Amino acid sequence: MPYESPLPPIDVPPTSTIYNFLFGPTSTIATTPASSTRSFIDAATDARISFPELKQLTTHLSTALTRHYGLRPGETVALFSTNTIWYPVAMYGVLRAGGVVSGASPAYTVDEMAYALEKSKARFLFTLPGSLKVALAAAERVGMEKKRVFLLEGRAEGIMGLRQLVEMGRRVANQTPEWVVPEGKGNGEAVAFLSFSSGTTGLPKAVMISHRNVIAQCLQIQKVTTPDLTRVLAALPLFHITGLVHILHLPLLVNADVVMLPQFTLPKMLTAVADYKIPEMLLVPPILIRLIRDPIVANYDLRHVKRLSSGAAPLSREVIKELENKFPWMGLKHGYGMTESCSCITATLPEDTQFKHGHKVGKLCASTQVKIVDENGAEVPRGQPGELLAKGPQVTMGYLENEKATRETYDCEGWLHTGDVAVIDEDGHVEIVERIKEMIKVNGVQVAPAELEDLLLGHPKVEDVAVLGVPHEMMGEVPRAYVVLKAGVKQDGAEEELVGYVKKSRGAKDKWLRGGVRFIESVPKSPSGKILRRVLREKAKTEDKVVEKAKL
Repeated sequence: MPYESPLPPIDVPPTSTIYNFLFGPTSTIATTPASSTRSFIDAATDARISFPELKQLTTHLSTALTRHYGLRPGETVALFSTNTIWYPVAMYGVLRAGGVVSGASPAYTVDEMAYALEKSKARFLFTLPGSLKVALAAAERVGMEKKRVFLLEGRAEGIMGLRQLVEMGRRVANQTPEWVVPEGKGNGEAVAFLSFSSGTTGLPKAVMISHRNVIAQCLQIQKVTTPDLTRVLAALPLFHITGLVHILHLPLLVNADVVMLPQFTLPKMLTAVADYKIPEMLLVPPILIRLIRDPIVANYDLRHVKRLSSGAAPLSREVIKELENKFPWMGLKHGYGMTESCSCITATLPEDTQFKHGHKVGKLCASTQVKIVDENGAEVPRGQPGELLAKGPQVTMGYLENEKATRETYDCEGWLHTGDVAVIDEDGHVEIVERIKEMIKVNGVQVAPAELEDLLLGHPKVEDVAVLGVPHEMMGEVPRAYVVLKAGVKQDGAEEELVGYVKKSRGAKDKWLRGGVRFIESVPKSPSGKILRRVLREKAKTEDKVVEKAKL
C-alpha cells in the first residue's frame, strides 16, 4: 500500500487563483491590520514594498499590460532577473491578468535565453539593466519586438520601466478586473508558471505549474512552518522552484518579511542575517559548506538563528556533523522535491529538526502519498531502497508540448516518477539514497555513489569527492573516486591509502574502488550543489581511452 502523510489533509479551494488566494477578501493580507502586514525588503538599501502596496502596484501593472500592450490570459511573460523587490510586482501583476510567468536564470547566455523564450512562447520579457544586452539579443532572435522588453528597475534608453508601466495603469479610469478561472474549469487546469527542468533526464523542459499546485504547496508547507518565521532570507534565486514557492508565495500566506539579496556574496548574506535578525536560513549545500569553512563567518553574530534549512541537493553526514559542531544551538531541516512536484514532497516536521535527523529529508507533506518500487514497478518492503513515486495536489501538470517526456515522468495513474532512490524507515522518515541514473551496477548489484562519497568525506585527507561508475570487463561497472585533497596533502601514496580505507570500512567487495582514485582540483557542481557527474563521465572516457591506447 502507498505510504500516507502523518499530517492532516489540506483543503485546496477548487477554483481560486493564486492572486485571489493571497490577496482576496479572506486572505491573510486582507484580514491583517495594515500596520501589521509585512514587506519585501531590499537588503542593500532597506527599500520596502509592503504587501498592501504590492496589491496596488500589481493592480495598476496588470491594467497597463492588458489595456496598453494587449496581454491576454494564458500568454507568457518571462522574468530574467536576479533577486529584486520589483520581481514580485511583475510576477503578481502578470498572474492578476491571467498571464503565465516563466522565470529564467540571470546567468543564461543569449542562446539559453532564446531557447527559454521560444519554448515558453513568451510574448513579453522583464529584465534588469545588467542583463538587458542578453535579453534584447535573445528577444530579437525569437522575433520579440523591443517594445515588449521592460526593465524591472533602473533606466535604459528606449526601454519602458516597470514603474512607468505602473503609472500608466494608474491613470486608467477603470482598472482591469482580476482574472478568474473560467466557469466549468478548476484551478488545476490553469497554468500559472512555466519553470524549466531537466526532469529525470534530457534537455530542459518547461514544467506546467498550475494555480492549484502552488496553492496546495503553500498550504502544505504552512503546516510545518513555525510561528517564529517572521522574516525570510531571499538568498536563493527566485526563478528556481524553491525561491518561487518559499520566497515569493509562502511569506504572503504566513505574513513574513522577505529580505532580498540583490547580489549574493557571503558577507552580504551574513550582514543581512545579522541586521534583520533572520530566524531561519534557507540555503543550498554549497553555501552551508561555506558557513563551516570560511573564517569570516566568525565575524557575525548568528546566535539568533534558530534553524538552517537545506534543499536542492544532498548534504553528507560529514557536513551535517560539522554544522552541528559549529552551530550546536541551531536545528536543521530539509525539503525534498523537484520542479515537477512544485517543490516539496517531503519536509522536516518542527519536532524533528535535531541534527541526528539531518541525513533524512523529513516526512510526507500533507495530502501526499508515495510508493517505493523496484525496477519492475513492484512495491518493496519498508526499509528497502527503491524509486520514489509521489502523488498529491502539488504534483504538476506535465511538460509543455512534450507528451513523450510527460508520459515517461507522470504515469497514467497520476504517480510522479522522481528518478530518486529512497528508503522510508519505521517512523516515516524519508532518506534519499541516490539518483537512479547515478547508481553503479557492480555484478548486477546496485551501489550508491553517495554512500562512498559520505565515507570518503570522513577521511582526514579528503576535502571533497565525487564517485561514479566506470566500465569493467568482468563486473560491468566499478566505482571510481574523483578526489580533492585538503590543502598541503601530497598525492604520493594517497590513492592506495584511500582504496584501502574503503576496503576496510566497507567489507562488501562491490563497493571497493576498483576503478581507482583520480585527483582533481575541484568537483564540478551546479549552483545548487548537485555534482555534475556527466562532466566527470566525459573526463573518465578520455582517461580510459588514453590507458587503452597506452596498452596497445
